[in-house]
Amino acid sequence: MAFAPDALFPLGGYPGDEDKAREVFPKLDQAKTREDFVEAVKWLKARPDCTGKVAAVGFCYGGSIANMLATRIPDLAGAVPFYGGQAKAEDVPSIKCPLLLHYAENDERVNAGWPAYEAALKANKVAYEAYIYPGTQHGFNNDTTPRYDKEAAALAWQRTIDFFKKNLKS
Repeated sequence: MAFAPDALFPLGGYPGDEDKAREVFPKLDQAKTREDFVEAVKWLKARPDCTGKVAAVGFCYGGSIANMLATRIPDLAGAVPFYGGQAKAEDVPSIKCPLLLHYAENDERVNAGWPAYEAALKANKVAYEAYIYPGTQHGFNNDTTPRYDKEAAALAWQRTIDFFKKNLKS
């Protein structure tokens, strides 16, 4: 089962255009949005058709949310952020689930946080795999943009499916 909450719902929902979405995201109540996603995980876990195992995958802003959920949900089965902002170093000790991290090679803003995040993951013995896809840009998995990289997207998605098969088994 999959559940895809729209973080922009409180502001009218995703506007259907990346540029317009970028303009709207700063208007979100970030604390409330994070709590909404934590509640979404609780809602999923409470469903009678849920195995009890929940994992998160997110892209860009959603990648940041996946990293945050790993710090907030102690029994999360896994998190797969695609080019998402990293969790704060002081929150990393709370991560108990495995991570699969996908980064674009040419993404200075997001990648700037990777060395400190990796150091914190190692220091806290968090299980993770990280991949930096050569020649790619932020959003390389989004086939509606010129940044789309078919080969990198296919490889990252296959790794994601394999990760979920491994970590979401009942």
